[in-house]
Amino acid sequence: MTIEGVPDIAMFRDNTAAFIHELPADAIANVNGDSNYVRVQVLTNAGGLNRDKQIAVVGRLTELIAAAAGNPPPPERIWVLLTEAIEGGWGLWDHAHTNAELVDAARSRLAAHGS
Repeated sequence: MTIEGVPDIAMFRDNTAAFIHELPADAIANVNGDSNYVRVQVLTNAGGLNRDKQIAVVGRLTELIAAAAGNPPPPERIWVLLTEAIEGGWGLWDHAHTNAELVDAARSRLAAHGS
């Protein structure tokens, strides 16, 4: 939320989340058989991250994972995949929203809270 620069409102707090799927070491490998990788997928609405924000998100997530307790992989083994939902492909509240609809929803929630 900080890097994307969205308002600190429930709409964004409730829909910004992390999901961790831990796999057994033998479930993944590169062609050399190495399995000490972490893959992070970031899903945003279309155009949600400009180039500077893309670089910032990848850098920050890589830093967080590389500094994690235990035995984190080196930064070159941390893959951050930036994925954009297609226009109309961000589903919230039982509706597939376009970017304009998301912006309108955020503005109405900000107005309702006097922010």
